[in-house]
Amino acid sequence: MKQIKKLVLVISLVATSIFSMGFVDNYFEISKNLDIFTTLYRELNVFYVDETDPGDLMKKAIDSMLESLDPYTTYIPESEMEDFRFMTTGQYGGVGAIISKREDYVIISEPYEGFPAHKAGLIAGDKLLQINGKSVKGKSTEDVSKVLKGQPNTTVNVMIEREGVEKPFEVELKREEVKVKSVPYYSILEGGIGYIKMTSFTRNVSKEVAEAYKELSKDNNLKGLVFDLRGNPGGLLNEAVNTTNLFVDKDLEVVSTKGKVKDWDKVYKTLNQPLDQDIPLVVLINSRSASASEIVSGAIQDLDRGVVIGQRSFGKGLVQQTRKLSYNSQLKVTIAKYYIPSGRCIQALDYTDTNDDGSVGSIPDSLKTEFKTLNGRSVWDGGGVNPDITLESRKYSNILASIMSKRHIFDFANKYYREHATLPSPSVFEVNDEVYSDFITYLNGKEYEYETRTEKAISKMIKDANQEKYISDLQAEIYALETKMKASKTNDLERFKEQISEVLEGEIVTRYYFQNGRIQASLKHDNEVNKAVEILQDYEVYNAILNGTYQE
Repeated sequence: MKQIKKLVLVISLVATSIFSMGFVDNYFEISKNLDIFTTLYRELNVFYVDETDPGDLMKKAIDSMLESLDPYTTYIPESEMEDFRFMTTGQYGGVGAIISKREDYVIISEPYEGFPAHKAGLIAGDKLLQINGKSVKGKSTEDVSKVLKGQPNTTVNVMIEREGVEKPFEVELKREEVKVKSVPYYSILEGGIGYIKMTSFTRNVSKEVAEAYKELSKDNNLKGLVFDLRGNPGGLLNEAVNTTNLFVDKDLEVVSTKGKVKDWDKVYKTLNQPLDQDIPLVVLINSRSASASEIVSGAIQDLDRGVVIGQRSFGKGLVQQTRKLSYNSQLKVTIAKYYIPSGRCIQALDYTDTNDDGSVGSIPDSLKTEFKTLNGRSVWDGGGVNPDITLESRKYSNILASIMSKRHIFDFANKYYREHATLPSPSVFEVNDEVYSDFITYLNGKEYEYETRTEKAISKMIKDANQEKYISDLQAEIYALETKMKASKTNDLERFKEQISEVLEGEIVTRYYFQNGRIQASLKHDNEVNKAVEILQDYEVYNAILNGTYQE
């Protein structure tokens, strides 16, 4: 017995020594490399041949270091803290307007309804010439934004140039605490189906959703609910849990987090009685639905509480925490991965294999692991939430992309607003033949060149034919093909009239009814919302999807 005790003691001492040595070695490595970096940074700034900007050098060094880890671990200097606060709370001190760069100046793209810019009469297209008497020519949107933002109840003076007004004029804006709603719109759709649009998971957004739902159900016998998370980039994890709790029972697991610091691992369960755990529910997602949006849609799917429709979500299953640094800066650091109720993690397996919009790329089946929902339906990990009903995302034409990039739709909407004092409600207004004809006339003489995939293919064929010495034999046919393609391309404004009219309609409506109106107008053309309504009105199909017996 004594020998066994001695053996256990020896093993414990060895294990402790190994752990201590590992800790010491790691501490030494950190200290050594910090010393190397500090001395290098000092020598570089003192002896480099040209003048250096120490702050800029340090920012680039930090950003490059964090870039090697994951896309979400970032350094937030003091100068960017106001933007970070806006991302997490939806609040900031400022004038309440979206701005963008146009040539040498920054313009108002859209004022927020009810906030200083709107109350002072600023409109989309207004060019900012001066702020507080100083020219802003050549300044970036970031530079201008910093000047426009500030403490509530302070003032800022802007010199505006507006098309149709002979001389520039000055406007004094009184800054306010700007709170952008994360639930900008909700309504009743066809057949008594409710609709709630949610744009981000800021603080207390679950209360906004609850209030919207109560308003919808107050005087209506709701038959179902469409919860729209498309384009929602996420936000606060606890708000994802609270939002899910509105529709699922108390004491159910919504998400768990696991990381290197085991004491920080946590299981998040619903804490309250649900607002409505029975109403048929459809959640809409797309490739820009990320993070908290994926927790909600994934939990609803795993718990078989509702049907998910759209396209595969972004694939961000990492949890960040902010750590305070010196001089009022912060580190937003990834501390864990999160796992939804089935046990799967929706984080992309490969950070580098992404689509153009940053969402998760293709995933080989061999890398996926199967999990089960509450009803036994198969779901997989590997990246993003796969909808129960997948619909093709809308593809826009090259001509529309070109017209939009040249801001011709934006400018025409401004012109329309100047010439029409009022507009019918967003649900009624439409770009009819007369309005569209005016738009085509407006485009005359304006540049909006674009290259189609067919033209690219013809150009490649000419290049290959030249290289392979076939060009003399094919020249007549290629010329005829090019001529026919150019003639056909001239009809693109008519060929793609429907989608151009739709975008034009949304832009015009925004001038009168702001973001709320744009969403309302878009619902008339929304195939995914229509599909959601169709499924919610067919209980057999809805239940078959949740039971795993549905076949398209």
